[in-house]
Amino acid sequence: MEESESRKQTLLYSLESAGISIPDNVTSIEDLSPETFVSICAQCVNLIDQTASLPTTLPDTAVDKLKMCADMGLAIKRLGFIGDMSYIKLLYPSEDDLHKGKTKEDGSHIGGRQNLGKVKLPAFATGELFDQEEKSGRDLFGNEETAAAGDDKDVQKVISVKEQPSMVIFEKEELRNQEKVLTEEVTAKTSELQHLEEELELLKAAAEMAFDDQNSFDFCFEQLKEKVDAKRCNITELKSQWDAFRKPLEDKKRNLEESLYANIPDSQEKLLKLRELEHEKQLVLSEITKREEEHSKLSADLEKQPKLPSRTSYVERIKEIAKNSQKQDADIKRILKETRELQLESNSIQERLHRTYAVLDEIVFREAKRDPVGRKAYRLLTSLHDCFENISGKTLTTDRISREMTELEKKLQAMASRSLNVDKLQADLDAIVKENECLELRLAENP
Repeated sequence: MEESESRKQTLLYSLESAGISIPDNVTSIEDLSPETFVSICAQCVNLIDQTASLPTTLPDTAVDKLKMCADMGLAIKRLGFIGDMSYIKLLYPSEDDLHKGKTKEDGSHIGGRQNLGKVKLPAFATGELFDQEEKSGRDLFGNEETAAAGDDKDVQKVISVKEQPSMVIFEKEELRNQEKVLTEEVTAKTSELQHLEEELELLKAAAEMAFDDQNSFDFCFEQLKEKVDAKRCNITELKSQWDAFRKPLEDKKRNLEESLYANIPDSQEKLLKLRELEHEKQLVLSEITKREEEHSKLSADLEKQPKLPSRTSYVERIKEIAKNSQKQDADIKRILKETRELQLESNSIQERLHRTYAVLDEIVFREAKRDPVGRKAYRLLTSLHDCFENISGKTLTTDRISREMTELEKKLQAMASRSLNVDKLQADLDAIVKENECLELRLAENP
């Protein structure tokens, strides 16, 4: 019972969060009156279907109420609702209708605040991470300037050693490659360490949020969202600054390489191939980035989709339906066979009776021509035949009436099982009758 009440409170809170206006006096589902229920339904339909323009208040007259509820039911049907949604469900809601078709849910929503400490938040869940990223961005620009100065020095060294022996140049290139490999390893270890530190900070922030009773989860979420937006703007600005800083360096590097390999045809050809490979690499990296963005977007859309039952449940349901269908087919065939046999037997009995009556009628009619007693017997035979025909007709009529009575009793039981407010229905009916009488009087006064 407490779980059901918490779900109802969650439903009302979700409606308010979506922008639905709920009166202050409504604290649970039981407090909803037909007017408030219709108003909430109209707001939800208008929010989902932007083309719908349903009024959010019930009119005064009963006819207008019925028309508005009928239009609202059609609008809900157009949105894909496959259940029964008539004006009765809206004007006269009942507890049975509210709980009809209710599915079982697990208790995963209970104790959400206590389980927040076990949830791994995304990379934007703390403000400390943003500070570290800003610091790393500033360090990045400092390293880039140092690297640019180093590249200029390296190019100058290459130009200066053009006249040195080839063995010395080869050894320097090998040492430079080794230094580059070691630098990459150090950079990888540093980035891994930084990533672990960021995860630790995220876990600390998640624990603090889980045990923070002063601020609600929505407040923390809004703060994180604002920080994420600010960080995105900062990253975009850093990217633009990096592009503006990188292009002059690349142009300078390209000019130096062209001047260095201008007099060496083989090296110039290799340089062109290297540039083609770098261009292809950039294309592949851009394609990978694009695919990763599409993958993240599709993953987010997939998480937002409602979780459907597993395929195994559908297979079991289909097997059960097929099994019941086969059983029903066998029962139908058996009933049809028995009905056909009874029909044949009834037809044979009727034919035998008709032949017997025809023979007897002929014999008695022949005797009635010669004997007065035969005439009386013929009259009695004719009257008996008429009486039996009347009895047969009345029997068939009684059987038909009994079947109709059974069907009407079933309908009456179904109507009695519905939890409708008969007094309210009668009051609405009386109001409609009075309105019709007033309209007739107006029409009579204004021909």
